[in-house]
Amino acid sequence: MNYKNSLLELVGRTPLIKLNKLTRGLKPQIFAKMESLNPGGSLKDRIGIAMIEAAEKEGRIKPGGTIIEATSGNTGIGLALACAVKGYKSIFVVTDKVSSEKINYLKALGGDVIVVSNAVKHDHPDYYITVAQKINQDTPDSIFMYQYSNPANPEVHYRTTGPEIWEQTDGKITHFVSGIGTGGTISGVGKYLKEKNQDIQVIGADPFGSIFKDYKENAVLSTTVPYLVEGIGQDCLPDNVHFQYIDKIYNINDKDSFNYARMLSREEGIFCGGSTGTILGITLEIARELDENAVMVFIVCDTGERYLSKFHSDEWLREKRLLPIEIRTLQDIVFAKRNGKSRELIYLNPKDKVKAAIEVLNTKGFSQLPVIDSGQSVGSIREAKLTRILLENPNMLDANIEEVMEPSFPTLDEKTELTVVRKYLSDSPAILVTEYGRIIDIITRYDILEHANFS
Repeated sequence: MNYKNSLLELVGRTPLIKLNKLTRGLKPQIFAKMESLNPGGSLKDRIGIAMIEAAEKEGRIKPGGTIIEATSGNTGIGLALACAVKGYKSIFVVTDKVSSEKINYLKALGGDVIVVSNAVKHDHPDYYITVAQKINQDTPDSIFMYQYSNPANPEVHYRTTGPEIWEQTDGKITHFVSGIGTGGTISGVGKYLKEKNQDIQVIGADPFGSIFKDYKENAVLSTTVPYLVEGIGQDCLPDNVHFQYIDKIYNINDKDSFNYARMLSREEGIFCGGSTGTILGITLEIARELDENAVMVFIVCDTGERYLSKFHSDEWLREKRLLPIEIRTLQDIVFAKRNGKSRELIYLNPKDKVKAAIEVLNTKGFSQLPVIDSGQSVGSIREAKLTRILLENPNMLDANIEEVMEPSFPTLDEKTELTVVRKYLSDSPAILVTEYGRIIDIITRYDILEHANFS
């Protein structure tokens, strides 16, 4: 029989995937090290097991003990997987910057999760690492893994990730690009590759707002500013960042990081997180200056499923002002009008009473409404004409809508360009928007004026 004794045996030995579309016009070969294919979905699976096994070997954790960690999510997931298999309890401290997907994943694996503010500095008592240390002090038979200074972190990358990359490229690798968070990946892999070939360039990809680039170049601890990318960058120096193995560090902003992550997903089918976008962006920037002899490997840190509620959502990007709002089609107007929130279309049925229509118009503040029957537009109600009818004959309050309704509003597909929409609105006060034939919204002249600046 061919099987594994546990899920932990699946960690590591991740493949390299050659990029084909995003490298058009570039001379180097560029490979993605697919750490997102680890069973827990990230490269942190490696250190989760390694740190626990090192603690077991040193006698620092006993059966039934509790693992505690301060994490941006992925290391916690790697630890939680190992805890589930090995029978340890787990407690994780994360900041409110961490995606809900990661938090829910940790809970699903049996971990207790404490969420603290991301706004506090590293010397504040509510700083997430400080909170984790306090929980460790107050919890019997517990161990604080502290990935930032735990030597098992870079060591496992020195033993496994580095050799894998060397072997997978037949020793032809010329550039290795990684993020810098705890420092474990870039330090461990960098050390191994430098021992194999000192000329290999080890490149750090870091978000604007982190301290690493300034410290590498000027030995200055700059003041950090907030950034949205998770899992990389720091506001203090972890012990596991070994700068002697890092040749250069580049910065990239949130907008570009998320854009590159989405490009990798859509162009190469590699669904990834924002930190991978940071790394990819720097990789492609460097590749533009290299020749055909260059062989580049960059880390795919984790899977994009961790960020479906964040940068893989257009609505979230718009909320953070990271997605340019180009109002060109009806779909753009619908998005702008809803402001990222779902909204049910309000309409009337032909068998509704006129008095019901009056109530809807008054309570909702509308001046017109579509009349829809079985998903199809069959007419419209406009406040001005309805008022005239009732002034002439108040008894019409009990009449059915179909007796007083006017012709339907024009119906257009959501992909219709606004230049076309404008012509329809010259004759009608509103139009109905369809998505694959289904009516989803009503757009008025006012909506166009407000969101598209039409005059």
